[in-house]
Amino acid sequence: MKISIRYSVQMSKMNNKSKCPIRSRITYNKESKDFATGQFINPINWQKKLQQVEPPEPDHDFINIQLSLIKTKINKAFLFLQVNEFDFNVQDIYTHFKGKPLKKDYGVMEVYNLHSDRIKKLIGIDIKEVTYQKYLESGVHLQGFIKHKYSTKDTHLKTLTSAFIDQYEYYLKTEKRLQQSTLNKAIQRFRKVIKFALSEDYLIKDPFILYRAKRVKKPVLFLSHKELKRLEEKTFIIARVQKIKDMFVFCCYTGLGFKEMSQLQKKDITREFDGELWLTINRQKTGRIYKLPILPKAKAIMEKYDDVSSDYVMPSISNAGFNAYLKEIADIVGLEINLTHHIARKTFASTVLLYNDVPIEVVSKLLGHSSIKVTEESYGKVVQIKVSEEVKRLNRKLTP
Repeated sequence: MKISIRYSVQMSKMNNKSKCPIRSRITYNKESKDFATGQFINPINWQKKLQQVEPPEPDHDFINIQLSLIKTKINKAFLFLQVNEFDFNVQDIYTHFKGKPLKKDYGVMEVYNLHSDRIKKLIGIDIKEVTYQKYLESGVHLQGFIKHKYSTKDTHLKTLTSAFIDQYEYYLKTEKRLQQSTLNKAIQRFRKVIKFALSEDYLIKDPFILYRAKRVKKPVLFLSHKELKRLEEKTFIIARVQKIKDMFVFCCYTGLGFKEMSQLQKKDITREFDGELWLTINRQKTGRIYKLPILPKAKAIMEKYDDVSSDYVMPSISNAGFNAYLKEIADIVGLEINLTHHIARKTFASTVLLYNDVPIEVVSKLLGHSSIKVTEESYGKVVQIKVSEEVKRLNRKLTP
């Protein structure tokens, strides 16, 4: 691909000596860079076709030599970039012509790995180990896409466009068969890497500027009042199964995630301003610390499994083992739902709180959410159903 170097006189910028500046324009790969040469002439002495100054312009020979030197230096810069096989643009030619160092041409995976190394140092400070592992997992997907599309290990960061993002999303959907929610997380992590690249000035344009993630609305699954009551009243002969059931019910009345439940210690139980016992919860997913009053049914289960030799409130069990027992329990009790520990938290928010007229603002606090908006996004439909039921009840009362 050829380079074009042209000069022109800027007639609109005449100085008090009736002279106009000579400007240079470099054109390469359909892109142009315009800059001042520092030379001024009377515009009538400029020969556009010959690209030079003619008499009677004073110092016309000197000015022509300067213009020739500029052209020679630009061509040298262009040749240097070609010889060294740089992937360059017209701005790079100008930068090298001015004697300034070129910005490093980073690769997509190179920057992704730089970002991963950076967040690795934040484990235990701002992020958790699992977050870092998720970035590594998403990095494998991105590496696979680059190899799939370009048949190479990496591609130039500065060439990224919105089309790259769209094609990456399509790859994750069709080749990796990721669900939309999982796909969104992978794209979200890549977006954070791009923000890092922009902040470090590795990239000029944001390829995500036109991207909009497809929102996924999952139905909120929880136990109804009748289902929860049926589960509570069921007694199991096998002690371990009974214990798992009790721990699940405990979470239905506290809203604790599995890690919060398994890591809950007796020192986290305090008597607060109202004279009642409260739990201090460190929400593992968000890192937020919040307080939660202990409801009577949760308190009864805590007392049942109080072990003076242990610092923990609940017995120990793995998450996989816990959920395996829950499936067996659901079959025995006759619950037509894929019973997992997460259902307990949803049941606490919906059946225990919202269906008992606890305001959504209070529900948000008791779930340890960062804002009420998070709660509304997750449980807004439950609130609508509750409102609908109340209106129907009111209509029956008002109907003669």
